Amino acid sequence: MPRFVPVDHDTPMLLPPDLRAWVPDDHIVHFIMDAVDALKLDAAKVNTHGTGSAQYPPSMMLGLLIYCYATGTFSSRKIEGLTHDSVAVRYLCAQHHPDHDSICKFRRENGKLLESSFHQVLELAARTKVLKVGNVTLAIDGTKILANASKHSAVSHGHATEQMQLLSAEVEQLLAKAEAADSAPLQDGLSIPMEVQRRQERIAKLKAAVVEIERRAAERTEEEKTEHEAKLKERAAKEAATGRKSRGRSPKPPEPGAREQDQLNLTDPESRIMPMGGHFEQSYNAQAAVDIESRLIVAQHVTQATNDKQQLEPTLAVLSPVVEHVQHVLVDSGYYSQTAITAVESKSEGSLARVQVLAATKRQRHGRSVAQLEQRADPAAPPEGATIKEKMDHRLDTKAGKELYAQRKQTVEPVFGIIKAAMGFRMFSLRGKAKAALEWTLVTLSYNLKRLFHAGARLQNA
Repeated sequence: MPRFVPVDHDTPMLLPPDLRAWVPDDHIVHFIMDAVDALKLDAAKVNTHGTGSAQYPPSMMLGLLIYCYATGTFSSRKIEGLTHDSVAVRYLCAQHHPDHDSICKFRRENGKLLESSFHQVLELAARTKVLKVGNVTLAIDGTKILANASKHSAVSHGHATEQMQLLSAEVEQLLAKAEAADSAPLQDGLSIPMEVQRRQERIAKLKAAVVEIERRAAERTEEEKTEHEAKLKERAAKEAATGRKSRGRSPKPPEPGAREQDQLNLTDPESRIMPMGGHFEQSYNAQAAVDIESRLIVAQHVTQATNDKQQLEPTLAVLSPVVEHVQHVLVDSGYYSQTAITAVESKSEGSLARVQVLAATKRQRHGRSVAQLEQRADPAAPPEGATIKEKMDHRLDTKAGKELYAQRKQTVEPVFGIIKAAMGFRMFSLRGKAKAALEWTLVTLSYNLKRLFHAGARLQNA
């Protein structure tokens, strides 16, 4: 006869269980709890009046959020479910079960705590010698993260104008129908006042959308005017230097006003339509600067810009103060601009003093040509007074420059792959740019602790 292990669901346990015995010693939950215990949580928002129900400790709530984000659970309702279903989460929460509203409120109201914890974790990494703080090389890139809004809830300027005209005409028809004594009644459950109110509310939303679209269009026009004037000055300077008239057409001045295809999302107005792998989605552009040796994120922020052209300076501006000196910054061609590189390399104080940027000036083809495979000496240095582009091309054409720049795609892009694929974070749970930035801080904080755990770091107090 076959023998089976006895399975008894009815006999109660004789002694209370110890959850620590159910969680392996090398489980990441122990590491996260130790890390949170080592942080100063003075920035946590708590009720200091002592009124109302007892509140959950900030250390427990912060550890709960970090563990769940590091292991791929982002919804506050699903996190609440894990406090019942997951042994590791039950252990972390000490058998407490915060509801989803408490979890979401703590996450939403503790942006300062998350920002402080982000820097303190990097300080822990520096104390454990995982993160080097001097002569650091950073790789910077951005990735599109879906907003908590469908692109189908967006409305264009042209469509909004047409809809307002159509709805206004329907309101007039309904009012005329109400005044007519012999008009046909509406279907069951419908009334003229309710239908008029519904259309008027829709018109109000569309009017607000049109006003916001036109405001954005005015800002864009000013930016385009500045760019147009710069192009004209550059063209005039080139003509004066060469004594010849430039070929091609003169830069076209910008067209003022809103365009018919300009859009606004009614669910999350601060998000933008952005290209994502051959299609367009309602998204935010999440930026990160990664140390190429430790693979830790040392600077991060969220922007509404659809490309990375102007994101080099803003990303370095939020660099963690833990990093004392940056030696090199590696970026792809999407970040290249003479203005941005000049501004970064001209800094004489702080952690960015004497920093050198390596940026591709154009898109590079995958693989290497036969000429690139051949061994050759480094090219001669560019002459004095060379342009930023000439200097940048020379840096990337040297052997040392090629080897250093190759580290860019081997560091920052895998980090985004871990966040999106391994951790599963592809869409913000919160709406609005400020709240999306708060959640991106939580994501990068969780990633850094997960990275330290897998690097075998032994924590010390920050």
